[in-house]
Amino acid sequence: MQSFSHLITTRPHEVRQVLISDLHLSPEEPALVQAFLALLDDCLALPALKRLFILGDWFEVWLGDDFYLSLSEEERQKHWLTPLIIKLKKLRIAGCEILVMHGNRDFLLGQPFCNIFGGELIYEPYTLTVGQQNYRLEHGDALCVDDKKYQFFRKVMRNRLTQWYLLNKSLEKRLAIADNMRQKSQQNNANKAAHIMDVNEAAVNKAIYRFDALLHGHTHRPEIHQSNEGKTRYVLGDWRLLNKDKRQQKVSAVIGAITASVDEGIIAESAEFNLFEFNITI
Repeated sequence: MQSFSHLITTRPHEVRQVLISDLHLSPEEPALVQAFLALLDDCLALPALKRLFILGDWFEVWLGDDFYLSLSEEERQKHWLTPLIIKLKKLRIAGCEILVMHGNRDFLLGQPFCNIFGGELIYEPYTLTVGQQNYRLEHGDALCVDDKKYQFFRKVMRNRLTQWYLLNKSLEKRLAIADNMRQKSQQNNANKAAHIMDVNEAAVNKAIYRFDALLHGHTHRPEIHQSNEGKTRYVLGDWRLLNKDKRQQKVSAVIGAITASVDEGIIAESAEFNLFEFNITI
């Protein structure tokens, strides 16, 4: 797999779109936050970049937009999210769309927060044209249908009435609910067979039926899968801290990028999608 660093060094004018997922950002993992800031710096240096997709689980947990929007100006200046917002604003001003999709951990993320940096909340499945092909984009958790308990939980949590109920609780109560849900999830996942938490083949075939390719994250198993019908399933990777105990920390992820010839626009017939290794030492 090619490195993203090599791509942007040798062909910066060809990179049109960047796609990432499963960053799981939180104040408890500052190295991941710094790695995302580094990626945004890379994006700002790409002269032809038109879109940045964040396909779910941008954050480890999201308790509602008001948890940031309700802060005073002084509180925002000290908040860990503010440097990200500043960089995202610069990227948007530079002409790059920022498209954000819900994941299973940040499904309470709303358009009001995205408005701060000029982003747009998009919903799955999202259709993206790459060259002559149509790609289906989604987070990926809906494909893991063998995990019956999780799918029931997902259905309940994605219900608008449930979300209204949660968002009308105090931030303190939402924190307590999130902690409880996280503990139960860790306990449940520890007892599940690995294949249950991966995608279901029949669900994938159904999802990709009207498309040429499927792109998702969620499973933390980056790979390129080819079907007998000539269709491709791309899996983005999670952002991983490889050496947590060392002074210089390394973050690694598998991300996607769409490239095209320099003389073509964003809807380019020559456009190609590929996975790339993104590595950064903090």
